[in-house]
Amino acid sequence: ALILTSLIVFLLLINLLGLLPYTFTPTTQLSINLALAFPLWLATLLTGLRNQPSASLGHLLPEGTPTPLIPALIIIETTSLLIRPLALGVRLTANLTAGHLLIQLISTATTALISTIPLVSLLTLLVLFLLTILEVAVAIIQAYVFVLLLSLYLQENI
Repeated sequence: ALILTSLIVFLLLINLLGLLPYTFTPTTQLSINLALAFPLWLATLLTGLRNQPSASLGHLLPEGTPTPLIPALIIIETTSLLIRPLALGVRLTANLTAGHLLIQLISTATTALISTIPLVSLLTLLVLFLLTILEVAVAIIQAYVFVLLLSLYLQENI
């Protein structure tokens, strides 16, 4: 619980500090997110294999599977298991990067329109303000989802 609590606080701080102007958000880089996701996912997997090897391997084959489907299901479930850290990293990267791009585009439009069409510039400024509030929520939610999925992976293996 201490590791997961520390991780959510760490991700929250990084994500929220990245919303400040002229700062860099490390969690918008896939390499950083994979460097966070892979070892933690591997730890959950190895914990399950160490504590309950038959139960952990039992997740690769659902109960009552017809005999001809067994090899295909084992391959599919193994692939699904191995893709989890990639999905964790890509989800965090994509959601934060998309929001940062939108903020950048709308703030550029706001500054470009202020001299030509001030009323439209004020409307885009309002949109920018609302988008910033949304991005704060996204930063919090993404940190929560990252840790929630890791805890679900851990719960599956314990």
